[in-house]
Amino acid sequence: MRVPVHYRWGFAALVFLPSAGTAQSPAIPLRDAPRLELPVRCRIGTDCFVQNYVDADPGPGMRDFACGRLTYDGHKGTDFRLPDLEAMRRGVAVVAAAPGTVARVRDGMEDVSIRQSGGAPAGYDAGNAVVVDHGDGWETQYSHLKRGSVIVKPGDRVEAGTPLGQIGLSGKTEFPHVDFGIRHDGRTLDPYTGKEVGSGEAPSCAADQGAAGKGAAALPPETLWSGDARRTLAYRPSALLGAGLAPEAPKAEVARDGGYGGGNDGKPLPAGTPTLGVWAELMGGRQGDRVTLEVTGPDGRRLFRSEGAVPRPLAVLFFGTEVKKPAPGPWAPGPYRVTVTLRHGDETVLREERRVEVR
Repeated sequence: MRVPVHYRWGFAALVFLPSAGTAQSPAIPLRDAPRLELPVRCRIGTDCFVQNYVDADPGPGMRDFACGRLTYDGHKGTDFRLPDLEAMRRGVAVVAAAPGTVARVRDGMEDVSIRQSGGAPAGYDAGNAVVVDHGDGWETQYSHLKRGSVIVKPGDRVEAGTPLGQIGLSGKTEFPHVDFGIRHDGRTLDPYTGKEVGSGEAPSCAADQGAAGKGAAALPPETLWSGDARRTLAYRPSALLGAGLAPEAPKAEVARDGGYGGGNDGKPLPAGTPTLGVWAELMGGRQGDRVTLEVTGPDGRRLFRSEGAVPRPLAVLFFGTEVKKPAPGPWAPGPYRVTVTLRHGDETVLREERRVEVR
């Protein structure tokens, strides 16, 4: 059985809030750079995910630092995303990555996808945001924060880990995340490599070489992330954003709103539901990757299995289809398991399971 695949490039923009000026220098003094801690309070790879990295290709192409495609042309920040809007509504803190002084803030912009709004007003692409001055020309910025969540003001002193606001959907974006950026004297850097954005040459990447072809991988030694952060932020080319069962033919917009659940345990379903759907949403699929979706009933018997290939490099893939009822009457009560497997060639990139109770 073929599983319908819906896909769209996730879009987000990092535009720094205006500053007084930008002084240029021949070389950025990385020895004086702030050592960066995680800018979010969530478990990377479980509760939140790195959706997009800085575009390491200075030309019209796109490539992240690990030779993968988790970026888009001209992207200057690092996107820490949530799996759905329900997680955003519950609230996930954005925190200062290093000690400093709050320089600029903006709040009050609505949390709405550009798919609904049509775009952000000119000059407001970053949405609600906070800029922290770390001294010696170093600044970090935290963009697309949730409306009403900013709890600091210019002049406030912050330490690494001080809450600034919450992950939101404000500005020019279509999924809930914070776009984290760092710059020195107006020049933007990739925190993973310490290189200035748009400078030098694109990474030399043979097919399936580099971190993007090997699953999780350590960061370069030049990274600006701290020792603790770099272990947490090991590069992952793919991740399961959510999966589970639905009381209908699954709809991407409902799943992305959190309507079906999708974490470690999905929302319980009534045994009398006439339609049982299965869905999954992944990020980072590469052309030719094989995706397998399976549903196992309470008695351990497999009720559904489908496998298909990713047609081209995709930022986000949504799979949704119906499960055929094995016998007339209500669904058997008990725990159902949804298993999602992603393979790249002979390598299993991810294999994760979600449990949903049918009552």
